[in-house]
Amino acid sequence: MDRIKKNFGFGYMRLPLLENGEVDKEQTCKMVDTFLENGFNYFDTAHGYLDGKSEMAIKDCLSSRHDRSEYVLTNKLTQAYFKKQEDIRPFFESQLEICGVDYFDFYLMHAQSAEIFQHFKKCHAYETALQLKEEGKIRHFGISFHDRAEVLEEILKEYPQIEVVQIQFNYLDYEDPAVQSRKCYEVCRKYDKKVLIMEPVKGGNLVNLPEDAKKILDDLHGGSPASYALRFAAGFEGVLMVLSGMSTLDQMEDNISFMKEFKHLNEKELEAVHQVADIFHQKHMIPCTACRYCVAGCPKHISIPDLFSCMNAKMVFHDWNADYYYNMVHTARNGKASECVKCGKCEKVCPQHLRIREILEDVAKEFEKPQSAAE
Repeated sequence: MDRIKKNFGFGYMRLPLLENGEVDKEQTCKMVDTFLENGFNYFDTAHGYLDGKSEMAIKDCLSSRHDRSEYVLTNKLTQAYFKKQEDIRPFFESQLEICGVDYFDFYLMHAQSAEIFQHFKKCHAYETALQLKEEGKIRHFGISFHDRAEVLEEILKEYPQIEVVQIQFNYLDYEDPAVQSRKCYEVCRKYDKKVLIMEPVKGGNLVNLPEDAKKILDDLHGGSPASYALRFAAGFEGVLMVLSGMSTLDQMEDNISFMKEFKHLNEKELEAVHQVADIFHQKHMIPCTACRYCVAGCPKHISIPDLFSCMNAKMVFHDWNADYYYNMVHTARNGKASECVKCGKCEKVCPQHLRIREILEDVAKEFEKPQSAAE
């Protein structure tokens, strides 16, 4: 862990994309170089990010262009890619090859929850990863976690070898009863585990603020909305790393501007972010972070996060272009909300524990209203 230079990491989940859906390698290379030039060196990926393109972009834009000593790389073992213990090692080796490296600095058991943990136990995944660590192919072993604090405590008790825990943590979810950011953080501290933070801006929700919330932060005259969210997350004791899934060079340069010489939020700034959180809670937004885990297994190919974004845009931000995007963009080649078959696959993998099937019913009612004769 002593190779990590600063407490701000480049999440490879939301890379810049070209119109054909491929990663914009030219811009990503510029982002990687800018990140390293400013003294940061932590990169985070997973096989499922961007349908496998994230790992490939690690090789194309990072490992093939920079010496291995220049960066710290985290990857993950995801449930969808192994059915039995014998599948794990070949999958791991394929990840090393795709990324163009011969070891991972951190390797995490991905998206652990009560249910997913049982699959990992059945397949002896933790034991296999620890063996890979003994072989030097993993430097540090940990988990990423999406469930209640009591489940996290059970896992940490059973596997004290865990060194780091990646949790969702931001000022909007801090006291959220579903995400339990604060409680999960406190369990990490209780067991003396270093904390990796994901979703500090909650999938962009804490950047693209409602006007009344934005005004509160603008009146501070101290930085972008992202700056307050990232500084809030990074300001807690025991936080090793705060990840940001940056999609443009401008976003990266903004983040670097306030994370290069990190400063904790002062009392006035803390009060402001709490006010912003209160505004969000009053507006009852769908708390989707657009991680897109739900999309891969949908039998009707419903682009769930995009439909939820349309719903938020219309109901909270009163953006009437949302109807156009719903009908002409996000459902033009994918399923509509009304086509949901209620299989529940999406809800099983949702890190936010959303009642996706119920919400899709509301989305369908709003965007698929029958047109009147006059129309």
